[in-house]
Amino acid sequence: MFKNYLSELIKRKDLLVYLVKSGLKAEHRNSYLGYFWWLLDPLLNVVVYYFLVAIILGRGGENYAVFLVIGLVVWRWMITTVNTSAKAITKYSSIINQVYLPKSIFPLAVSSTQVFNFSFGLIVIAIFLVIFGVVPGWQIVFLPLIILIQLVFLIAISLFVSYICVFVRDIDNILTHILRLFFYASPIIWEGRELPPEFSWVVQVNPVALILNAYRDVIMYQRVPEFTGIVIIGIVSIISIVGLLYYYNRNEHKIIKAL
Repeated sequence: MFKNYLSELIKRKDLLVYLVKSGLKAEHRNSYLGYFWWLLDPLLNVVVYYFLVAIILGRGGENYAVFLVIGLVVWRWMITTVNTSAKAITKYSSIINQVYLPKSIFPLAVSSTQVFNFSFGLIVIAIFLVIFGVVPGWQIVFLPLIILIQLVFLIAISLFVSYICVFVRDIDNILTHILRLFFYASPIIWEGRELPPEFSWVVQVNPVALILNAYRDVIMYQRVPEFTGIVIIGIVSIISIVGLLYYYNRNEHKIIKAL
């Protein structure tokens, strides 16, 4: 029963914590700089795109560096979660074939691991706010809510991608192109107002764009975010998570056969 499946997930919370810790250690296990890369990676991304867009192309408005760092840090959380979710279950195939575990615990661990990476990105954003003298207003109190909505959104995507990739191993190659499409269709390195009016709908229906705009509203523009869009994202994500967990419960035997 579905209730028993949820109970089993809760019982395995110690395993979830272990998977998160091991995932954090494994990411930079063989690098000299170790965890410092969590700060350096988003910083280098900002430098590269700022040089390309602001200096070479002469684009970008006031406080573009802050605009850019928010977009790239938020996008980095999304793309790393989706990419690591592609192999979240298959990489543990040897364990899954020996011991019974709720298979959904692996994409849940991936999503939780990337939250810690994102927290280092917030430090980079704070550094840029200080350097460029941008002071958030009282609207910053909505930041935890936006982070929570993005987390729920990414958990839903992680559960979906992890399951699909068990049966269609090539899907992670297709994901690269899908993510690239969302990168250029979202105001990550360009501002939404730069779009011609006939293409403004791209930002209005794009969940990535809606989440990005919410972050920028509360961090750098001192205004209340547009709640309608992000609340819809949150509600749809929660419904999707429940539906996907139910689907996992009914089809876990298929996952074992496919592995």
